[in-house]
Amino acid sequence: MAAPAPALPPLPPPLRSIQHHLRTAQELDKREPVVAYYCRLYAMQTGMKIDSKTPECRKFLSKLMDQLEAMKKQFGDNEAITQEIVGSAHVENYALKMFLYADNEDRAGRFHKNMIKSFYTASLLMDVLTVFGELTEENAQHRKYARWKAAYIHNCLKNGETPQPGPIGMEGESFADVEREEAGSSSVHSGTTQPASSSTYEANNTPTSNYTGIHIPPGAHAPANTPAEVPHNTGVTSNTIQPAPQNIPLVDPSLYSAQSGGEVRLTPEDFARAQKYCKYAGSALQYEDVSTAVQNLQKALKLLITGRE
Repeated sequence: MAAPAPALPPLPPPLRSIQHHLRTAQELDKREPVVAYYCRLYAMQTGMKIDSKTPECRKFLSKLMDQLEAMKKQFGDNEAITQEIVGSAHVENYALKMFLYADNEDRAGRFHKNMIKSFYTASLLMDVLTVFGELTEENAQHRKYARWKAAYIHNCLKNGETPQPGPIGMEGESFADVEREEAGSSSVHSGTTQPASSSTYEANNTPTSNYTGIHIPPGAHAPANTPAEVPHNTGVTSNTIQPAPQNIPLVDPSLYSAQSGGEVRLTPEDFARAQKYCKYAGSALQYEDVSTAVQNLQKALKLLITGRE
């Protein structure tokens, strides 16, 4: 089990935008130390861009760097820490697992604080994925949708209204106002290193636009074991949740007879993409997500045989 990360000093006001990522890191220290590590790395990189010169910020970022070094030493034999491609797959799968849990609860009309927190945390983890490069269009959509859904459902419950499940088709083209309001609703606390409960998420602004056309990735069923805490009033613990039936995709029959033909020349980028698909499959299997694993392995196989995706 992971040891608690060294405590940080109070968060300086100029760095308030990274407070939720640091809080998420602490919440995941024991359950998902790899994801916690990358949450801190994102906070570190973002903080350096914001202010690395004033004494207060420099001191805070120095302590945060010490945390990262301690974690890197502790988990130095973990491929997800030493290899970015494995780490990226691990964080992405965990973020999507949390997103799909919240999305499934939402579509089933089960609205509660834990689901709101899962949506919002999923959006924070999509931020963390930028450590590995630019977000894919799909993940950028997931981030916007999850952040908006968290604010929308929170406000409905707060105002005694019943939220509408799933994507809502209403006029509106931009999330800019919502994102500005989300940033403005964050408050700075000196005890940033204290873990937040599932009821501490605050979203004080009603979204001014809605998002349509959200693309849910394959296997959008409630995962066997959700990363979010099970609501206390259910009397169920995460260890007693039974695995949900999975729809396993059929193997593409064309792959059985496909021939490379000798004229296919794979580039270094092709090999890198194939390796990435295999790493994604391996990470999906850690979460018993067979469907995602099969789909990624098929993509890798097709790329290697035909040179096309």
